[in-house]
Amino acid sequence: MLTRDDVLAARERIAPYVRRTPTVVLKPGDLAASPVAVKLEHLQHTASFKARGAFNRILQLPAEQPIVAASGGNHGMAVAYAASTLGRHAEIFVPSLASPAKMARLKALGANLTVVEGAYADAAAASRRRRDEIGAAEVPAFEHPEVAAGQGTAALELLEDASFDTLLVAVGGGGLAAGLASALPAEVKVIGGETRGTAS
Repeated sequence: MLTRDDVLAARERIAPYVRRTPTVVLKPGDLAASPVAVKLEHLQHTASFKARGAFNRILQLPAEQPIVAASGGNHGMAVAYAASTLGRHAEIFVPSLASPAKMARLKALGANLTVVEGAYADAAAASRRRRDEIGAAEVPAFEHPEVAAGQGTAALELLEDASFDTLLVAVGGGGLAAGLASALPAEVKVIGGETRGTAS
């Protein structure tokens, strides 16, 4: 079970490696009838919150253990960036439908890239086979407590920057939502959503 203490520990662990991203508070009428605070995680390393979870997971792995991950792009970039920053090497498995720009960025970050025919599930299966083959540690995109705890550190910053009773969060695999909800007081309502045009 993921707890607030896990998120607090993650914050201490990853602090030297991630950006404390800004929060912008929009006045009533700019976006909604009430004030809205927006956490600018697109200013995080590799342009997403994913770096938080990647660093938290990798920092807890033995230095000699190989690292593998499956990704549609953003998570893979975060894992590749974190691994490179920590002097590690990562193997990233992506589906053939992944963005060519993201594949190029993964290579530029020094990852060993394997393109798997099919969708994300196919890349994830290939990543798990490689994990078992070489005794690697997997850095899952969302379904891991260390990853979710790292992603939840964004909520701790948000609590320091704004006052709110409801948090709207984008949901793909659910790791970000799980981490944020674990870090927030029980009275804060967490609502997950996804866009109509790019649902999971």
